[in-house]
Amino acid sequence: MKLSLSEPRLLKESINIISDLVTEVTLRIDKDKIEIVAIDPASVAMVEYKLLSSAFVEYSVPIPQELAINLDHLKQILKRSKATDTITIALDEAKQRLTIILKGGSIKTFNIPLINIEENEQKIPSLDFKTKVSLPSEKFDEAIEDMGIVSESVALNVHPDKIYFRAESNLKDAQVEMASTEEIVIVLDGDAISSKYSTEYLKKIAKASKLSDTVSLEFDNDYPLRVEYKLLDKLRLSFILAPRVSN
Repeated sequence: MKLSLSEPRLLKESINIISDLVTEVTLRIDKDKIEIVAIDPASVAMVEYKLLSSAFVEYSVPIPQELAINLDHLKQILKRSKATDTITIALDEAKQRLTIILKGGSIKTFNIPLINIEENEQKIPSLDFKTKVSLPSEKFDEAIEDMGIVSESVALNVHPDKIYFRAESNLKDAQVEMASTEEIVIVLDGDAISSKYSTEYLKKIAKASKLSDTVSLEFDNDYPLRVEYKLLDKLRLSFILAPRVSN
């Protein structure tokens, strides 16, 4: 197995974001992609990541592999990469470790051990959403940061022509209103939909705005939220976040 990537940020930024939610994962590598599916320890958020073979300058996977690693180890190495480096990943089967080579002005070689983790194979739940909102990822990131000033939870309210981000606490409240435009596309089955989610988790998820200029939000009343970022022919990073349901 040998994989070479000339855009380090596709892996570097993705691993930074995913490692905020989980520390140990299984990399499932086949002829088409590297895939991670994992749930955070509190079972509040699920992450699904696919880095496609078409994103690589060299991609040789003779047989599918499942490699369990500690993301903190990988993150520390990827931090040492520069934007112009090429990252090469290979498997040292004899020593049960992953070799990562950063090639730029110099050649840096790192080895990290494979680990054993006990996990059931995570399956993506089948969900039926009543709305889908596509908007610039920067606007989503800003709205979540704005709401974080006020409350630990954010309510998303969608109407046929607008989406609202709302937060309130004992003494404060805030709202960001975004109207439907060419940039902000709202598809809604019904009159209005509202659901509330953790600000802390949304802040972690919104960091993926570094990877894609647009984000899609799918949810229903008091229902899980799916947040998805895509780079055509390169990667997809999506999250499923459990709602905060009021008693």
